[in-house]
Amino acid sequence: MFQWRIPSTRNPAMKTLLLIRSSILLGDGQSNRLADRYAAAWQNAHPEGRVIVRDLAENPLPHLDLARVGAYSTPAERRTPEQQVLVAQSDELITELQGADVVALGLPLYNFGVPSTLKAYFDHVARAGVTFRYTASGPEGLVKGKQVIVFAARGGLYQGLPHDTQTPFVRNFLGFLGMTDVRFVHAEGLAMGDEPRAKGLQAAEAQIDALLEPVEA
Repeated sequence: MFQWRIPSTRNPAMKTLLLIRSSILLGDGQSNRLADRYAAAWQNAHPEGRVIVRDLAENPLPHLDLARVGAYSTPAERRTPEQQVLVAQSDELITELQGADVVALGLPLYNFGVPSTLKAYFDHVARAGVTFRYTASGPEGLVKGKQVIVFAARGGLYQGLPHDTQTPFVRNFLGFLGMTDVRFVHAEGLAMGDEPRAKGLQAAEAQIDALLEPVEA
């Protein structure tokens, strides 16, 4: 498993990678392993940078409910102590996301969709007036200037097919919040036998290794 370090002091010029894991298999999840591989390569390329890890399986977030929606929509000066606690959790996640230069997301495919823990995370960070706003010309995402790399692991072959509802959903959600620089690295065929599994992982790993290679002028 990728071992990360967080420097004790925060230099404004220091790059930050937010690593989000969502596989219920933890260290055995292929999407987590791929995201960890990228994070290790990124740390090697940015030795003074910091990596923040958000593991949604080890520390799952509560699903959105009426109390949280009410807390988010209540003006700050009118929130009860209980509402302030609920909002503080969302604020922490949003601050973490806004402070990242790069987001690496490990994304397994569960029943044609995203893990429920990741959906809960999305619900916590999507807040009107904070991470997006409505304007006369339509919604505007407020989480901008970030690169997002999604490491998608699948048992079958779905990329580019109608059953792949996951990719457009994730891309649309991130774009709604203002994150439009999104790249997907797919590892597919992982449950189709040894040869397809090896081929899928090798292709994904090759893409990861190429992501941080220096570009010749």
